[in-house]
This record gives sequence, C-alpha cells and structure tokens, in this order.
Amino acid sequence: MLHSPFDYATLSNAMTSFVNYLKQSDIFYQFTSTQLELVANLCQEIVYNEGDVIFPENSSSKELYVITQGEVDILISSAIVSPAGTAEKDTIVSRLRRGQSFGEVALVDEGLRSASAHAAQKETRLLVIPRDKLIMLCETYPQLGFRLMYNLAADLAMKMRNTDLRIREQLLYRPQKKSE
Repeated sequence: MLHSPFDYATLSNAMTSFVNYLKQSDIFYQFTSTQLELVANLCQEIVYNEGDVIFPENSSSKELYVITQGEVDILISSAIVSPAGTAEKDTIVSRLRRGQSFGEVALVDEGLRSASAHAAQKETRLLVIPRDKLIMLCETYPQLGFRLMYNLAADLAMKMRNTDLRIREQLLYRPQKKSE
C-alpha cells in the first residue's frame, strides 16, 4: 500500500518530537542522536486525563514511561483501616513532571508494581516504551544498553538516597512519646 508524502512527514514530525522528549529525560542522558532515534521508534504516545489510572499497584510491570506533558502521582495503598472501620486514602509518595520517567524497575524485573501511577493533570502525555522491545534494542546495540543501564542505576540510586533521607527524617524528627 502506498502512503502519501503527508503520512511520512507526519511520522517524521512525531519521531522528531519523541527524540526531543527523550533528550530531556535523565534516563536517556548522553545518548547519541542515532540512539535516541532508535528508542523513539519504539515509543507510543498516550494521553491521560486527571485522575486516570496509568497502572494500578500490584499489576505486572512491562513498560517504561517518560512524561512529555503534565504530572503523574505515584501512590501507595495505605491498606490501613481506621478504628471506625473505614479504609484510609492512598498516599502520594511522589509527583513526577515533564522529562521524568517511571516504571524503570520493569527493565530489570518483571515483577509486580509496588505503587500505582495516576495522571495528576488534564492532558498528561506519556511516551510508553515496551520492555521487551527496549531490552532487544539493548542486546542489539551494547553501547546503548550500557548507557541505559548506567543511567537507570544512577536514577534508582538517587531515588533510594531520597527515600532513605525521608525515612531518617521521619524517624529522627517525629515527636517522641512521653514515658509514663
């Protein structure tokens, strides 16, 4: 089937914008133009509205997401029932913005997600990158794979440090109970 030049121009414009979005994401830091184009070819853009669930907690993990517009809340279920018998509301543990990625653990572990992700703004746009295709790209182009895994390790290390600091803050600075 023949395509009109317009179809190719539209596709080319989409790939160019995908490359520009990927450049802004820390997980693709120091990728060459060619490497960014290879990853952009795997991307699909999906738009969510405020409150839409991107993925629920305890669901399977098969995609990496890059935010191109809007914000995403990462929530954990408190699973605590109050004395009155009502369930507590989910807790927002992080709000992510343009250029940030989430779902990175899916690249190394296809286990269950430890939190849910919800769109926090109207018209939140995400690039969705399937795990299996990205892993195949990493295996085919080892330099790309090394750079991606290096950036992934740096990103996860930063998130672990931030979490450690938040836990320390909670433990060290919460009011002490008076002993009787």
